[in-house]
Amino acid sequence: MRTAIAILFLATSVSIAAQSVPKELESQPTRPPVTGPHGETLIGMPKFHEPLPYDIDAHTGYTQIFDGASLKGWDGDPTIWRVEDGIMIGETLQDKPRGNSYIVYTDKKTKDFDLKLQMKIEKGGGGGIQYRSHAGTPWTRPQPAAAGPNGTPTKWLLTGPQADFWFPVGRAAQQHTGQWYSENTMQGILAYRGQVTQALPGDANRLVANIGDRQGLGGYVRTNEWNDYEIIARGGVMMHIMNGQLMAIFIDDNPNDANNQIGNIGFEIESQPCKISVRDIWLRTFDQ
Repeated sequence: MRTAIAILFLATSVSIAAQSVPKELESQPTRPPVTGPHGETLIGMPKFHEPLPYDIDAHTGYTQIFDGASLKGWDGDPTIWRVEDGIMIGETLQDKPRGNSYIVYTDKKTKDFDLKLQMKIEKGGGGGIQYRSHAGTPWTRPQPAAAGPNGTPTKWLLTGPQADFWFPVGRAAQQHTGQWYSENTMQGILAYRGQVTQALPGDANRLVANIGDRQGLGGYVRTNEWNDYEIIARGGVMMHIMNGQLMAIFIDDNPNDANNQIGNIGFEIESQPCKISVRDIWLRTFDQ
């Protein structure tokens, strides 16, 4: 019996030792290790501690994908997109109708990543951050008549997941900021601000949990000022974070869905007038 107990403790000890944990995740024990009744080493309880504080400027493992001086690595309509004082700017003007326009990061496609940036929208209108998207699909909806044949040329048209960002020109538009939206498809909004939703293969999208009140979360969005915007995408999980506050999560458990494919990052501008400014764009990829 004693032999069996000893073997059990030994097996448990080996099992614990076999769990590889990075030193960075280990805590100091609350007391020194002690020897157990069968000679095994028993460590003290870990000293519980809070994680490191939120820091939009933490860039370990990231690459800066906008040099602040040019649009190298980016492709967009030069009559809309420009660089000014280290900032990427997209701008449309009143009484000059334009179709929705996009600037595409062409140097790299990615599926699993962290994207950090700062962004603001002024004057009205809106847009967002595209990811896991692709260019070349024609418009599925009508565009302004004065925007030219079929609106934006398809090389500057991104289709796929979007982290929305709208100027608060109205209650509905204000509530879009932070949500998960599928641009240029019939999927539409799959996670409104304040929601965690999940889509299983062959099943409809379903609410899993609430993050917070949709209207109340708008208090984290800074009007006419810089906002931290972060997107975390891993497998079927896509998270939108603004100014350190989680806004929406969409979980797509169908690996064959278009939302789960490698694709482009980019920015959208729509409606007139509108001015979108973006700076400090950092990307960290985890693609296999």
